[in-house]
Amino acid sequence: MFGTVVVGVGIAGLARIRDLMNPMPSSPSEHLKLLGFVSRRSFGNINEAKQISLEDALRSKEIHAAFISTENRSHEETIRMFLEAGKHVLVEYPMALSAKAAHELWEMAEQKDKVLHVEHIELLTEEYKQLKKEVAGKDLVKGTLHFTGSVLDENKTGFPAFSGIARLTWLIDLFGDLTVTSATREKQKDKNYSRMTVHFQTANK
Repeated sequence: MFGTVVVGVGIAGLARIRDLMNPMPSSPSEHLKLLGFVSRRSFGNINEAKQISLEDALRSKEIHAAFISTENRSHEETIRMFLEAGKHVLVEYPMALSAKAAHELWEMAEQKDKVLHVEHIELLTEEYKQLKKEVAGKDLVKGTLHFTGSVLDENKTGFPAFSGIARLTWLIDLFGDLTVTSATREKQKDKNYSRMTVHFQTANK
């Protein structure tokens, strides 16, 4: 069995705890054993999973991998700590708030001979797989992707583009590398409203 710990118990972290406690039969998750979770808030236990300190998670020889589900801004620091401690890491996207930091983390994982995996669960859904089949072999002439959400706390999530990084990952996976040709941002503080509009171009323009 492969000992794991979940770091952060927001929506994603709670889903991780649930899935690790109840793995699907014959899935790789059956070989993972949840040894606890880490949170700044005090919970005690969640679904029989016990809360442990960050220090204990880093020191434990029984914990081989960490599932990081904290706010975006803390991903980089948390990944570094677990890699330094000799643990494999799975992190919810984005891995870091800059490409430079992400490259440093990849290199660190390679040096430590550890797996560093950025998870984007949407790419594994049946709906997305179907979408990928539908666009296979076709040329993208023009398209628009529009999505909405609540206003995010930039201190925790980073620059607004990071709230849309999941969709950017979709587009790159579907159509290859993209180049940003323009980007604008509109803010209306009195209405608590923000909009970012970005234009991309594919490799064949």
